[in-house]
Amino acid sequence: MPDVRETHLAPKHHAAVERWRDAFLPDFDFLMDKWPEHFPKQAPYKLCAYREQGLCGEVEVGDAKGQPKAKRACDLAPEQAHNLFGAIRAQASTEFGSIQQHRLTLARAQSEEEQIWVLRMMAEELRHGYQMLHLLTDDDWSIVTDESADDLVENALSMQTGSHILGAFNIDFDSFVDNIVFCALIDRVGKYQLAMQKVSAYQPMAESMPPMLREEAFHLATGVVPMRRWASAAGRGEVFVTMDTLQKAINKWLPRGLEMFGDERGGGTNVRLGLKPMKNAEAQALYVDEIRKVIDDLNVRFLRARFPDLGRNDAEDRRRRIADDGARIEGVGPEDLLRMPHADFFRRRGVPAFRMVGVDGETYDDFDAYSAHLRRQLPDAYLAGRDFRDFFTTLSEVASGALSPTDASRRMPSLRRVAGSCPCSRSVRWVVDAPSAPMPASTANAATA
Repeated sequence: MPDVRETHLAPKHHAAVERWRDAFLPDFDFLMDKWPEHFPKQAPYKLCAYREQGLCGEVEVGDAKGQPKAKRACDLAPEQAHNLFGAIRAQASTEFGSIQQHRLTLARAQSEEEQIWVLRMMAEELRHGYQMLHLLTDDDWSIVTDESADDLVENALSMQTGSHILGAFNIDFDSFVDNIVFCALIDRVGKYQLAMQKVSAYQPMAESMPPMLREEAFHLATGVVPMRRWASAAGRGEVFVTMDTLQKAINKWLPRGLEMFGDERGGGTNVRLGLKPMKNAEAQALYVDEIRKVIDDLNVRFLRARFPDLGRNDAEDRRRRIADDGARIEGVGPEDLLRMPHADFFRRRGVPAFRMVGVDGETYDDFDAYSAHLRRQLPDAYLAGRDFRDFFTTLSEVASGALSPTDASRRMPSLRRVAGSCPCSRSVRWVVDAPSAPMPASTANAATA
């Protein structure tokens, strides 16, 4: 068993996270009641920070490879501290942002098990956000910011959907299909980021990653297992979640997942600084290969449900002939199976940003034709939402020549920072100072004199 040290935020910051949990995860007590029933072999949930001990104490990549890892922020070079501080804040934003998204459609789950699994994932994301806040407040980051610990916690907890740092966490969910596909695709990006940060030259960051990775494995299962069930059910002809529904959800979320790795031309600085072992394009390519395998597996399950006599190997061969070679076999053609969207499709950041590229990699010169293509490839409910409207409006300006792709990327998403559930709640802080002890009567009288 790994040696894991348990730590906590300062009491007022811990209380702030609990207040945030009560506001955005109101089913937490229900989850705790159901935990022994659904996860009997899992340790009880704790809201705390974990640090795994005994990890490599030397920088593992970059210019300082072989030197001792930094144990405090003041031991980092200025550029290291700046990049790492930004990464920790972004990570905290994603964890809390994910919970805000999932809560919108949680009640629409088809089964209690699926709902409980997503609830557990949300509770663990809360712990991951707590972990990042602990990294921010347990050290002195004055070399890169003049914000107090109170301000760092307050800012992280005050973000709403629409104001988070990464675009994928500013998109509203439209159905429970989003809950599941998000776990399968977007949480998988999280797995890559956590795995890369496990080698961080900042020892507290590296020690935080293994416990988060173990929990992240369940988050991926929360997405993949229901998708497998749905693909099999679709193969049997059930109508609840069709392959077309899954395809459109994949088309919606995969481009955002690809963008979470950062610009394909970047990442070299983090490698040089010893914060990650791979550049953005390298990690993104591994992610694409992994998603392709997930999609192939779903197609095999669909075919085995459609044709129960098919063995696994025969189903894989049939999948390849249909999906890769374009064959039609016993009434099933390529259009009936899931496909991997092209990496340039529906992108708003990175090298392919705002290029009119179709789901299969085809290119468009005519804006209206591309608009019609997007309408066919994305979920109807998503098309009616703010995120697609903003993208569509910006794309039209790029297509007309009024806006460059670079400037268009800078515009997305439109950040709207608010402090609570509405702009008027600016006076309500998550971080509340503990009441001070009453003054002696003589002092109080002197103070009012």
